[in-house]
Amino acid sequence: MYKNLVAAFAATCFVSPVFSQTVAPAGVAKEPLKVGFVYVAPLTDTGWVRQHDEGRRAVEAALGKSVKTSYVENVAEGPDAERVIRDLAASGHKLIFTPSFGYMEPTLKVAQDFPDVKFESITGYKTAPNVAVANARYYEGRYLAGIAAARMTKTNLAGYVAGFPIPEVLQGINAFALGMRSVNPKAEVKVVWINAWFDPTRERDAAMTLFNQNVDVIAFHTASSAVMAAAQERGKLAVAYHSDMRKIAPDAQIVAVTHQWGKYYTQRAQAVLDGTWKTGDVWGGVKEGMIRLEGFGPQVPKTVQQEVLARQNDIAAGKLHPFFARRAIRDNKGKEVVAKGQTLSDEEILKMNWLVQGVVGSLP
Repeated sequence: MYKNLVAAFAATCFVSPVFSQTVAPAGVAKEPLKVGFVYVAPLTDTGWVRQHDEGRRAVEAALGKSVKTSYVENVAEGPDAERVIRDLAASGHKLIFTPSFGYMEPTLKVAQDFPDVKFESITGYKTAPNVAVANARYYEGRYLAGIAAARMTKTNLAGYVAGFPIPEVLQGINAFALGMRSVNPKAEVKVVWINAWFDPTRERDAAMTLFNQNVDVIAFHTASSAVMAAAQERGKLAVAYHSDMRKIAPDAQIVAVTHQWGKYYTQRAQAVLDGTWKTGDVWGGVKEGMIRLEGFGPQVPKTVQQEVLARQNDIAAGKLHPFFARRAIRDNKGKEVVAKGQTLSDEEILKMNWLVQGVVGSLP
């Protein structure tokens, strides 16, 4: 589903063709494009919401007075999301970004009633004439982080605090484990599910539980920095997610898997201004600059940093795929899920519903 548009994103970066515009009468200022953002958690200094807000700020910086952006934070998925999205559309916002999986259905519902408004469902997968979807290949960064974690662990046991068992999260857990085991076949990953995206108390408790089970390096797929703070407190190592979190965990962070939304958001806003916006699917990763490994901690040897960055370059160049099977890949129940010499297709990755061999735990 994503292949053609991803290729177009990489090749053209949504550069719009020449078009004709209606010129406003002299002395009449053109109204700025109102762009709205809906955030699933509070806006903090780091995390999922912070990275999307950095994208919003990038739109303002790039497009200046031609746009006016606004956001609503800490909006629960479900009926409340529909209300907020509808309010933004009714108040003159002509482009609305809804970056959370649970916003997909409310976005589609509101879009039906506002056909002249453009919507971007971030991490969703259902499109409409005025609804596009976009996501990032987070699993590419997870694989790279797994290599770093494997080089730094002393117990051969990593932890993973996970929100919900949707394919995006499973992709990350499995890629992280495969990255670890690519350089340390003895490595294992223990998973704790909290069934929430943003719950700092439960995130911290899950991390502490894992540390009490001999885990010495931890990763997470939740929206706060609580896991990083827990690792700093316990003297353990951690992989930051969404943002560089060295300010929170200067001794714990070994590397950060960061999300970069500014370029995509700016291009989409420009397309609305140009009158060239079209619906579609984009799934970009390291190659497109949407995922990046950065923020190595001072305790990470230069040789490890160079190894991880070299593998990052390999992914960008198409030489390395996290779900290519050098030998048969099996799930943690022993079933073969990728035959030797094969690579999972995008369709198979998007439907992932298993945990790979080396992951200790089960789907809730």
